[in-house]
Amino acid sequence: MIDHATHSDPAVQRQLDRLDRLRLTTGRYTLDTMREMLSRLGDPQLRLPPVLHVAGTNGKGSTCAFLRAMIEADGQSVHVYTSPHLVRYNERIRVAGSLIGDADLAALLEEVLDMAEPLGPSFFEVTTAAAFLAFARTPAAATILEVGLGGRLDATNVIEHPAACGIAALGRDHEEFLLRPEAGLPADTMARLAFEKGGIARPGTPLVTLSYPESARLELERLVRVAGAPLAMRGAHWHSSTTDLLHYADRHGELVLPRPTLPGRHQSENAALAIAMLRHQDFVSVSDDALARGLSTARWPARLQLLNQGPLAELATGHDLWLDGGHNPSAGEALAQHFADAVGVHLILGMLDRKDPAALTGPLADKIVSLQAVPIPGQESHAATAFGPAARPAESMAEALRAIPPDGLPILIGGSLYLAGDTLRLNGELPD
Repeated sequence: MIDHATHSDPAVQRQLDRLDRLRLTTGRYTLDTMREMLSRLGDPQLRLPPVLHVAGTNGKGSTCAFLRAMIEADGQSVHVYTSPHLVRYNERIRVAGSLIGDADLAALLEEVLDMAEPLGPSFFEVTTAAAFLAFARTPAAATILEVGLGGRLDATNVIEHPAACGIAALGRDHEEFLLRPEAGLPADTMARLAFEKGGIARPGTPLVTLSYPESARLELERLVRVAGAPLAMRGAHWHSSTTDLLHYADRHGELVLPRPTLPGRHQSENAALAIAMLRHQDFVSVSDDALARGLSTARWPARLQLLNQGPLAELATGHDLWLDGGHNPSAGEALAQHFADAVGVHLILGMLDRKDPAALTGPLADKIVSLQAVPIPGQESHAATAFGPAARPAESMAEALRAIPPDGLPILIGGSLYLAGDTLRLNGELPD
């Protein structure tokens, strides 16, 4: 994923301009630079509150959102590091419950960049180091870290003793990095993905996972044996199911909880994973009542988000206007499940040109009533022709919304988190 950021605060923007000039050296697949940076900064990663580390292809951000909501519902403060940002760079670093302030952000980035620029770090490595510094300097009950890409070689994977690690859904994405040929690594696609994501396993730290196809399951079982990490896999060590309620069970007992209020059937799995992570570690205590409250208070922008107010929502009066940043086949399947009962869907897509244009249109094919392709500001994106002969181009989101007939069918804006961020900006909804 291409990182880029702009900011209204000139002091922050000066540091973001420096960040944007950083380029990851081609072929550098190690954590050596990250470790050297942190060493020169005094190893802040060793002074974080108990860490909950989450990887996965889809659902890791939602899992982090549930973890945060549940811990905060118990009256405890929590640091959260997620990526990418949607509108403001500050969204990546939440310090003890609040997005990092502009003055603190500018100072942190300047501190890290002044030290690290000669080492040739990446945008994400500097951002991660800045987050670790902020978290090490402010008390909190827990730290939630979302893996940026993969797991094994992700900049967050320098944590030595997390309280728990979790892996959400596995699927194909970022294949040029995660599936690149490398001697001695699994040839099977799902096993290789499990190997990369499972690289966050640490000795003595529970690795909590969903259930996966056999090749991925076997690879994770091998990884935890090598790492000396206890495995807690859904279907073997814990169980969940969803009807009108969320049913969860593990060695500690059974829970019957309300369904998550985050839209999408897949969110019950992400919520159950968050619960399992909390119940399989001993450093952060969260009551059952707080688990239940967190299911209803968790928020995660641009993941099946219903837009109700704002300039763009006004152009869609009479329709439900949905926004989702998913861009791979697994996300497409989740969206198809969500709209399974709809008569049809008007689709507005903006997708980076290196992504599979059928990732969403394939699973949604029998529901698409109209399809318009919009550009993604500042990014190279697919033209309408990439989505098939029925797709039509639109120069802007406003133009696309105005072209939709007043038939009351839902509208889905999707295909890219970059497009999702721009949509939130245009609609005046800044993630907080």
